[in-house]
Amino acid sequence: MSLYPRDKAIIALSDGTVEHGFAIGKKGTTGGELCFNTSMVGYQEIFTDPSYYGQLMMMTYPHIGNYGTMNRDNEARKVMIAGLIVRSFSWEHSNQQADGNLQEYLERNEVVGITGIDTRKLVRHIRSKGVMNAVISSTELDEDKLVKKAKNWDDMVGLELATEVTRPEPQTVHSDGPFKVAAFDYGIKQSIIDNLVERGCTLRVFPAKGNFKEELDQWNPDGFFFSNGPGDPDATAEYALDAVNYAKRTGKPIFGICLGHQLMALSEGIQTTKMYVGHRGANHPVKNLDTGLVEITTQNHGFAVDEEALDESKVEVTHKNLNDGTIEGLRFKNFPGMSVQYHPEASPGPHDSRYLFDQFLDMIKEGKGEPV
Repeated sequence: MSLYPRDKAIIALSDGTVEHGFAIGKKGTTGGELCFNTSMVGYQEIFTDPSYYGQLMMMTYPHIGNYGTMNRDNEARKVMIAGLIVRSFSWEHSNQQADGNLQEYLERNEVVGITGIDTRKLVRHIRSKGVMNAVISSTELDEDKLVKKAKNWDDMVGLELATEVTRPEPQTVHSDGPFKVAAFDYGIKQSIIDNLVERGCTLRVFPAKGNFKEELDQWNPDGFFFSNGPGDPDATAEYALDAVNYAKRTGKPIFGICLGHQLMALSEGIQTTKMYVGHRGANHPVKNLDTGLVEITTQNHGFAVDEEALDESKVEVTHKNLNDGTIEGLRFKNFPGMSVQYHPEASPGPHDSRYLFDQFLDMIKEGKGEPV
């Protein structure tokens, strides 16, 4: 380690907790909601997941960077996390297929990070005290100033972030199949697009915010998809429910993932709530209540549909988290829609839940009068 830079860095939490380590990535100061991910691999896919925009990512697996980075593994056009915290950072990589090392990648994407931190200690702290804001700095080393900055950082509750990660204008992604799907981009992952295209869907991907009624009427999609994304679903709903309600009025099949799942619930008057810690990792057990089977799922969310707000005349729960009973899936009764809180595209992570894309296609085929 003596061959590599050992510039000091600090992470300060809003409750006054302070830890010292060493700088990685870009030199500077950054902040956001401190969260952790339990995945052992797939750090690049995690870093580029738009749902993490505005959050500090703490990896619980101790060694990060050992296989470098590859452009093909990006889930979005750039790194989305606000900062990175790891136990042991790998300055070199052993993967011959890699395009470069993680340090170069973080510098290129202007990500501030810290290594040499007891991540197990910080994870236990968050699990006990609940999620909170934090600040990382390698340029300001005054503990009191950093704690104050963390306390004053914008809270995730009430924060609208989908417009920060969406595309600027509608785009078409072609496939060889016969189906057309209108997808709303609140932070859509590339692997979600790939899964729909592989199943014969040509996508017209719309920005998070805007009036696209005329174009939608003209394009006449066979189904609608509402994507994952960052921020508070209540804040996003202030403009996004117009698109959800438009889709519902068409009577066409609708599929929502993560933020899309929450928006679909909100459109039916079912509220969401901020979670104490949140779910982020690739090993969350979810029970499919239709089949009785348990899926190992990839998850990334700090908000969830409020079970106490459920209305059985409007929705049916299809999936539940076996760790804490959180609602993980809904089937809607007043329109042909389904949604899940987790990520069935599962990149990184297991592939147990990719059947959900097939179910969505079956709904579209039924609507078009084609055999299922």
